[in-house]
Amino acid sequence: MTDTTGGGPDGPGPGAAKEKEYVPPAERGRTTIADGVVEKIAGLAARDVVGVHAMGSGFARTFGAVRDRVPGGGGGKSSTRGVKAEVGEVQTALDLEIVVDYGVAIAEVARAVRENVIAAVERMTGLEVVEVNIAVSDVKLPDEEEEETPPRIQ
Repeated sequence: MTDTTGGGPDGPGPGAAKEKEYVPPAERGRTTIADGVVEKIAGLAARDVVGVHAMGSGFARTFGAVRDRVPGGGGGKSSTRGVKAEVGEVQTALDLEIVVDYGVAIAEVARAVRENVIAAVERMTGLEVVEVNIAVSDVKLPDEEEEETPPRIQ
């Protein structure tokens, strides 16, 4: 075989043109994902689990319900209520605060929430979820009124 690059068996010679290394289009540039994006994904995934009644503490839910009714009050925040994410370049960690329904096995609900959140966040973002901490802040009793029900105006 004949070498046409002008160099020997160890590579091109001093006068040969260097070939550009091919970089696939998908690897040109970088993607950043905001904390709020991960929080929304995690919040929706946690709410999908049977036994999760609500997200956030009682105060946060009450305050959020009032804020949601005020025009321009940030009504889109309910999907991230009770979720805090720390997002790095390739990993994320999540803290969730949930309210469970009375009668469910809390450890099983927490396990299911953790699994569902990790699967959804990793699938949608490509980030590695290193931990999902869950704080159960309340239990919804069957006879309790819903806190987020708007007050009746008479």
